[in-house]
Amino acid sequence: MVKLILQFLKENHLYSTMHTLQEEAQVTLNTVDNLDKFVADIMHGRWDQVLEVVNNLRVSETKLIDLFEQIILEMAELREVDTARAILRGTPAMQTMKKEYPDRYLRLEHILQKTYFDYAEAYPGGSTKESRRQLIAQSFKPDVTVVQPSRLLALVTQALKWQQYQGLLPKGAKYDLFRGAAPQEALEEEKVPDENSKVIKFGKKSFPEIARFSPDGQWLISGSSDGFVEVWDYDSGKLAKELKYQAEDDFMMHDTAVNALVFSRDGEYIATGDSSGAIKVWKLSTGVCVRKFPTAHSQAITSLEFARDSTQLLSASYDATIRIHGLKSGRTLKEFRGHKSFVHAAVYSDDGSQIISGSADGNVKVWDAKTTDCLKTFKPNSSVANAVAVLNVVRIPRQMDRFLIVTKDKTVRMMTKEGQLIQSYNVPATGDVVAACMSPKGRYVFVVADDQVLYCFTSEQASLEHFVKLHEKDVMGIAQHPSRNIFASFAQDGTLKLWRPGKKTNSAVAATTASIPSTST
Repeated sequence: MVKLILQFLKENHLYSTMHTLQEEAQVTLNTVDNLDKFVADIMHGRWDQVLEVVNNLRVSETKLIDLFEQIILEMAELREVDTARAILRGTPAMQTMKKEYPDRYLRLEHILQKTYFDYAEAYPGGSTKESRRQLIAQSFKPDVTVVQPSRLLALVTQALKWQQYQGLLPKGAKYDLFRGAAPQEALEEEKVPDENSKVIKFGKKSFPEIARFSPDGQWLISGSSDGFVEVWDYDSGKLAKELKYQAEDDFMMHDTAVNALVFSRDGEYIATGDSSGAIKVWKLSTGVCVRKFPTAHSQAITSLEFARDSTQLLSASYDATIRIHGLKSGRTLKEFRGHKSFVHAAVYSDDGSQIISGSADGNVKVWDAKTTDCLKTFKPNSSVANAVAVLNVVRIPRQMDRFLIVTKDKTVRMMTKEGQLIQSYNVPATGDVVAACMSPKGRYVFVVADDQVLYCFTSEQASLEHFVKLHEKDVMGIAQHPSRNIFASFAQDGTLKLWRPGKKTNSAVAATTASIPSTST
């Protein structure tokens, strides 16, 4: 911490404060902006620049004596005798030389008293000026390090990004960094998002197939049926024009419909998959495609997920396989076979050692991520004889290896990867479930059925709190903001809608839930 502060002081030219802190803390920065330049300055005898750097370093007296001795010799060679004598008699390192190495000190005095410069006397034993410079440069290298500029500010920025990722710092919130005060919105209790705040309309022949919020909550990205991948400012409901490529109408896109989309953990990259089985990886800030997998699968991509270290990409497909792709090599590294129909979802376990997949064959499978062995198979809906398709496997935030299993019936189940049922959420709809997700802090489970209605359940008691009609046509899915009471719904009516908590009181919500139609009607 002290070194970080010292670097900040140095970069802002607060040298007096820096020296005081070094003395009081007994911690030395000992850094240079460019080690190669520092060595080159010594090798070329640019002593004014060398001394400016050395003045902020703490090195042994022996090395300082060697350095100043060489400077004095070179000043004598240039006949800058007065300057050389001032260094010899006024520098603390030279006073140490006078006490501990009197012979070396007297030799320098003798050289400076002569009216000419005797090269053989200055550099005895076959040494040269260049060899002496090289020895001095090499002796200083182990004592100094190079660090990236603005490390303190960079770490503060990373800390704030992490707080955003954890849901402690909502987008646009004012944060008192000195007091460490959490923004008020982050302290608010989760509420049901029941009010449509923005509607994003797509073209007449296009509709959003997939949408996801970025891990830091800054962006909402959609993939559409016409192959476009677009980044939205969800507060305004408009395209994010601060991204240069979108401002210039240069969009990320596929040749066919985009079915799957996922962010890397740091939010810097996104991966998109299309209906032809191709995958592309993009750098979000530039819109540049950094990796392509043209034939990742033989049929449409249904699910994508980055590994924890973002070096690999997990994909699932209608071709009934799950695959892992290497982002550096650009090759498919592993394949998981065993499902007998479309694989709709595949996600990593919390520690990344296992993969959990769901398929239209009605099975959830657990795989060893290294060996590709199937470790367990179970049916979420074991009460019926016929297979009920598994539509999605949703990892639950902040709950170790628990998942929402979305099946093509009227129930969403919270289960462990061992197949243990934790809770069931039964929708009072005439149709089947389409999608589900959980609120950021885990208070609510949101379920969408094919009647285009969103049903809000409390996660622990599974009691139905509220419902709201989302769209007029088939809902493709929903996406939950990572930290705020906001979610997005997208449908075949060509709209992407943003939902937030309205001004209804708890009693009003309770009154509306009383009128929810039962399954029998």
